[in-house]
Amino acid sequence: MILNPANINLRESQIMAIVNLTPDSFYAASRNISYEQVRLRVEQTISEGATIIDLGGYSSRPGAENVSLDEEWERLQMGLEAVSRSEMGVVVSIDTFRSEIVCRAYEEYGPFIVNDISAGALDRDMLKVVARLGLPYIAMHMRGNPQNMSSLTEYEDGVVNGVRDYFVERTREMLDAGISPKNIILDPGFGFAKTTEQNMELMAGLGSIRELGYPLLVGVSRKSMIYLPLGITSDEALAGSLALAWEALRGGDVILRVHDVRETRQVVDLFKYYKSAAL
Repeated sequence: MILNPANINLRESQIMAIVNLTPDSFYAASRNISYEQVRLRVEQTISEGATIIDLGGYSSRPGAENVSLDEEWERLQMGLEAVSRSEMGVVVSIDTFRSEIVCRAYEEYGPFIVNDISAGALDRDMLKVVARLGLPYIAMHMRGNPQNMSSLTEYEDGVVNGVRDYFVERTREMLDAGISPKNIILDPGFGFAKTTEQNMELMAGLGSIRELGYPLLVGVSRKSMIYLPLGITSDEALAGSLALAWEALRGGDVILRVHDVRETRQVVDLFKYYKSAAL
C-alpha cells in the first residue's frame, strides 16, 4: 500500500530504504530486477523500520549508461505495483529526473516524493510539474550528469560553499516555479561531482546547508567515500556507513537514504536515546 507523504513528518529523522530496480547499481546486493525480488525487499525494509521506499529505475552511479524513458518507466511500474499490492503501508519516493515519469506515476498511483538528482536541471518541465501536483521534492546537488560528473570536481570557493550557493539559486527557481517551501528537501549529493576528500568536507560542513532552512537528505550508504579510504569494498562498508549516519544525525534531524535499514534504525533509535539522556 502506497501512503500519502503527508502521513510522515519530513522534518523529523526518517529512514529511506534504497530499492534499486536496475541491473547495474554500484552495490550489487541492492539490485532488484524481478517483481518477487522487489516485493520481498519492500516488505523486509518496512518490517525493519523504513518509513520511505526509494524506487530507482535509472542508475545514477558514475559512468552509468543512459536508459530510455520507456525502460525506466517499465522498471518503476514493476516496483510501484509491488509496493501498492503490499499490505504493509509505506511512503514512496521515486528517484527520477524526468517529469514524464512523475506524471505517469502520479496518474496511476497517486502522491509520492520526487527524488531528483539534478534538482530540475536535466528536465526544464520538472519544477512546474512538481509544483502543479503539489509533491514533496528532493533536490540534489550534482554537476553535469552521471556520465561526466566525475570530471567536474573543481570548486572555486570550496565544496561546501559551492553546494550552498547552488542550493540558494535552485531553491529560488523552485519557489518561483510554485513549489511550496514546505515541500522542498535538499540532498548535498555525496559522491556526485565530488572527490573522496570533498565528500568528507561536505559532511563536516552540513551545518552550512542546514542554515538554508530546509530538511536534509543524506545518502552516503556504502559509497566510495567510505570504502576507498579504508581500502575495502562496498560489501564491507556497513560499519563506516553507520558511523557517518551518526555524524549526520549529530547536526539535527535528517532523512537517511540507506541500504541497511535494520542497522540504521538501531543507530537512529540509539541516537535519540543518547540525546534524551544527555539533556
